[in-house]
Amino acid sequence: MMPADRRRRVPALAALLAAGLGVIAVTAQTVVTPPKNKYTPEQDVQLGKEAAAEVRQKYPVIADDQINAYLDRAGRALVAAAPANLNHPAFEYSFTPVNLKEINAFALPGGPMFVNRGMFDAAEVEGEVVGVMAHELAHVLLRHGTANATKAQKFQVGAVAGAIAGAIIGGGWGEAISQGSQFGLGAWLMKYSRDYEKQADLLGAQIMARAGFDPRDLARMFEAIERESKGKTPPQWLSSHPNPGNRVEYIRAEADKLTIGPRTNGSGFASAKTRFAAMPPPQSMADQARTGNGDSGGSGAPASVGTVGQPVPPPASQYKTARGGQLFQVSVPSNWVGINGNNAVKFVPQNAYGPYQGQSVFTHGVELGVARAASRDLSESTDAFINAIVRANPGLRVSGAQQPVRISQRSGVGTLLVGRSALGQTERVGVYTTLLADGSLFYYLTVSPQDDAQIYAPAFERVGTSIRLSDR
Repeated sequence: MMPADRRRRVPALAALLAAGLGVIAVTAQTVVTPPKNKYTPEQDVQLGKEAAAEVRQKYPVIADDQINAYLDRAGRALVAAAPANLNHPAFEYSFTPVNLKEINAFALPGGPMFVNRGMFDAAEVEGEVVGVMAHELAHVLLRHGTANATKAQKFQVGAVAGAIAGAIIGGGWGEAISQGSQFGLGAWLMKYSRDYEKQADLLGAQIMARAGFDPRDLARMFEAIERESKGKTPPQWLSSHPNPGNRVEYIRAEADKLTIGPRTNGSGFASAKTRFAAMPPPQSMADQARTGNGDSGGSGAPASVGTVGQPVPPPASQYKTARGGQLFQVSVPSNWVGINGNNAVKFVPQNAYGPYQGQSVFTHGVELGVARAASRDLSESTDAFINAIVRANPGLRVSGAQQPVRISQRSGVGTLLVGRSALGQTERVGVYTTLLADGSLFYYLTVSPQDDAQIYAPAFERVGTSIRLSDR
């Protein structure tokens, strides 16, 4: 039998060991490893500087010394807390406030960061804004933008700066399409995968803690962003930063492993919010596009092609080649006009696109674009995409089951929608989809009134069979 004094010491020793193990658990933060990248940090900086210059020309940048000083202090504190092995000497950081009401923040390769006023307005405490900034900084440190380009292989650094800006101006990674000559490049550089998002969440939480902020504030901000997205168009930030799943839970779990360091950047958040509140109300990107105080991505898209309601000519027998940057090539009738939009490009004949009774109407032609896929399952992702179209166009309904098709020599599915158009005609909409190499959904959409279906069917088929994707 064990002596009594030893029996008393054993529980004490067990408690000490348990406490020691607890200390080990607290310090065992998740290891985050940068993905493969064939580009140099200097090339990240080159991309970021060129794109940031264009962003500053198009965004309503805030020139307020107090707000700028606060954002710079907060950003520099996070940079100082970044892991030294990821914080390349070549990086050139900047932190710029923007007077737009969308909940958004983004960082470009090499260091430039932009934070919308809407992010401050949505935040209740400083850690919520700083947390999103830490998340964006993590994308820079892990070099996720050029890691995406590495996967794409064919995209060259010297050709992408404008496309990055195109992916930002107007609100999401898909806006790269608004840069017609650079279609798809911004999608590779600014649309992060769910794996990359989780890496940025975890590294951002670690940086926050070292800088003296509770990572749980980042989780609370994500909860606020998700709440904002329910029942309406998701906030701008979510369009390029998809939720990897269980985001709030794993950030809080990571926070439990971390020790919050001393705060080094001082105060100023409340003063910055006060300064924002004293300014005129911020505009949205849509407001800017309507008033002409900005543009929707530099697309130069016409407000109309002819006059909607007037006769629409049949497709020309001659065809011309159009390119979506380095993502796709397509042949379209020579009498169709290209229109660069937010996340797609349309080709329409005269009198087939423009305002009609207070709304924008698209009566004849095709649209090619990229959307975020709901999953890696093509049928499931297409269903989600179709449901979004039907919700946005109550007059449409699905007519028949999905049919297998081929798009650019890869498997796809086709779905027919029918309904009443804004002009009171029966309308046919064909939606053809396939998956890109990064898991995004590429779609080809055809539109015509039922009465013109036989006239337009040969042109739609020829356009569809001419599509050549080059994402692989």
